[in-house]
Amino acid sequence: MVAQIQGWARELGFSQIGVAGVDLSSAEAGLLAWLSHGFHGGMGYMAHHGLKRARPAELVPGTVSVITARMDYLPRGTEDGWADAELARLQRPGEGIVSVYARGRDYHKVLRNRLQQLADGMAAHMGPLGYRVFTDSAPVLEAELASRSGQGWRGKHTLLLNREAGSMFFLGEVYLDVALPPSAPVEAHCGSCSACISACPTQAIVAPHRLDARRCVSYLTIEHDGPIPLEMRPLISNRIYGCDDCQLVCPWNKFAKRSTLPDFDARHGLTGSALATLMDWTEDTFLRNTEGSPIRRIGHVRWLRNVAVAMGNALQGSALSAPERAVLVQSLQRRTSHPDPLVQEHVHWALQFSALSPNPSNVLS
Repeated sequence: MVAQIQGWARELGFSQIGVAGVDLSSAEAGLLAWLSHGFHGGMGYMAHHGLKRARPAELVPGTVSVITARMDYLPRGTEDGWADAELARLQRPGEGIVSVYARGRDYHKVLRNRLQQLADGMAAHMGPLGYRVFTDSAPVLEAELASRSGQGWRGKHTLLLNREAGSMFFLGEVYLDVALPPSAPVEAHCGSCSACISACPTQAIVAPHRLDARRCVSYLTIEHDGPIPLEMRPLISNRIYGCDDCQLVCPWNKFAKRSTLPDFDARHGLTGSALATLMDWTEDTFLRNTEGSPIRRIGHVRWLRNVAVAMGNALQGSALSAPERAVLVQSLQRRTSHPDPLVQEHVHWALQFSALSPNPSNVLS
């Protein structure tokens, strides 16, 4: 049965499926310790759901098995040497960097739709079946379930790693009320490597397998809804949505696979765009360019906040020519009277690194 499900899953674009049991009690202590240290930051829902994450049968009563699925997301046209090419973007301070996973269609929609098709096909074949599908949208210990079901092992950056596919993939689950034989877990293969820990720009990986989300660029640019702490802003560099650094330096990602789906191909405007261009996006432009994208969830205000931080960092450096600096300053000046104080504060912070004075004329909304 599991082999047949694997075949159906591959037809739907999934790379691998596994089966996990529902006894995650051994993971509860680690989850509670992580929460007690406040490493979840402002993600209050993490604490609110508490141990329900580690108890699948409480989240969905009747669950006795969990099918885990992973789906590769590197765009189809990704060229060899892609990791070095991505790291090179950090040397172009006038360019905004969006995490690779977020340049295409919202993975929540892609995976949820295809997991639903997989579960519907299983029900048609197996008869009456109780199930619910999830992908990063409910209190589910996704990486824990995936590692227990043989999808890979937890890297020192806490992400799941697979010997044949690195870490550039999404995870999803189907909670089932039918018992299936669990898949065998695999051994960890990080060894003494600590490349991800060394590469983290904010040192958010405070120890192997322990991440302080409050310091993570992905958390600060996506989940965090207030002002970005002053001490963290220079460390963000020109990353405006997410961060891939710990994955880009991981040796296992030389095996990362291209997606078979067009959904994750990069959209126009989300790769290699100038910060000044992105700052000039009106709210209508932002909504149009991020339709069906995971980026839309942060909203226009946080988008401008993030871009302003990147622009301030660019102005602090010496890599820009005088004309390039002038373009950034003029773009920032057009935002000095933005109606939201969050945008105002970050714009004025960025402008302090310019010799030009703010000019509230020609303000965009």
